[in-house]
Amino acid sequence: MTEAVLTNARLVLADRVVHGSILLRDGVIAAVDPGRAAVGEDCDGDLIIPGIVDLHTDNLERQVQPRSSARWPSRSALIAHDAQCAAAGVTTVLDALCFGDLGYDEGRAQTTQEGLADLDAMEKTGLLRAEHFLHLRCELPAPETPGLVEPAAGHPRVRLVSLMDHSPGYGQYADLERYRAMRLRDGMTLQEAEHRIAFLQDQRARVRPLNRRTLLALMMPRGVPLASHDDATEAEVAENAADGIRISEFPTTLVAARAAKQAALEVIAGAPNVVRGGSHSGNVSAGALVQAGTVDALASDYVPISLIEAAFCTAGNTLTLPQAIALITDRPARMVNLSDRGRIAPGLRADLVRVRVHDGLPIVRHVWRAGIRIA
Repeated sequence: MTEAVLTNARLVLADRVVHGSILLRDGVIAAVDPGRAAVGEDCDGDLIIPGIVDLHTDNLERQVQPRSSARWPSRSALIAHDAQCAAAGVTTVLDALCFGDLGYDEGRAQTTQEGLADLDAMEKTGLLRAEHFLHLRCELPAPETPGLVEPAAGHPRVRLVSLMDHSPGYGQYADLERYRAMRLRDGMTLQEAEHRIAFLQDQRARVRPLNRRTLLALMMPRGVPLASHDDATEAEVAENAADGIRISEFPTTLVAARAAKQAALEVIAGAPNVVRGGSHSGNVSAGALVQAGTVDALASDYVPISLIEAAFCTAGNTLTLPQAIALITDRPARMVNLSDRGRIAPGLRADLVRVRVHDGLPIVRHVWRAGIRIA
């Protein structure tokens, strides 16, 4: 039996913040008590929050491709990604791997294939700091998507599947002027960009409907939560709800976010959007979505540390601190059926983060996963 005590801490519980102590026993929270314990690690009045649960991160891709022309060894990239998650207080991470591509990143298929193999190999060693699950991102208008997804659909670590559409003129790229400008920055001529837009829009019309039906038929019987991606209109949300999709990930408009809530869909918003004060692609501000009461969880998207910073950005304004912390802990855990974590309560996993706020910025000091210090 292993035991540890964390004391003299401000504990962020589900509904309040209390000064108290936590007893950890064999990887589980054994007791939560008010006041200071006679023994244990003195937390010097720092906050203790539950371990963060990240539903969507592309950070592994960032480590694999640190420069546009430089590809990093895959397993080394996974280790770097894992360390960054732990340092950011993320104890549970859903690695978002892409299936299908519309010409944005020709190396994505390799990243996905190698990432799956590396995760299987490294999880067996016990050397990863965070606990890793899988989020399968399925590009509906890409012809190859169903064939790529099918072998991975039954992987035991799949916890979330999202149906994406990054065609120009839709979702994240609804603004064609922004899309053209992006392609021109990538080195295309205007003529090449126009040809690419026409090609992808035609491909979408031909491929998307069948791929959507195929993937829904593949994943629905497995009971894995399904998410839409970049919803922009009430009609898109209605289609998703009718098909049994229960999560709207990164809606691009307030109209779509409100429609999702009215249809009883849960909404995931981007934490970097909150921290930066707006969308990097010109879509709705995630902060505005939080203020409107339409957000159920935040995800790091591409910056692991953004989760804790975003939570503290929203705390004290629209939300209390416990409500803000729940957006990155309890609520995402429940969304993907991880009922053993996300809150500080007896019987739950001892996934914990010690935080000190300096000039308004939350600093992660220590992190425990299942009672073991990982950062």
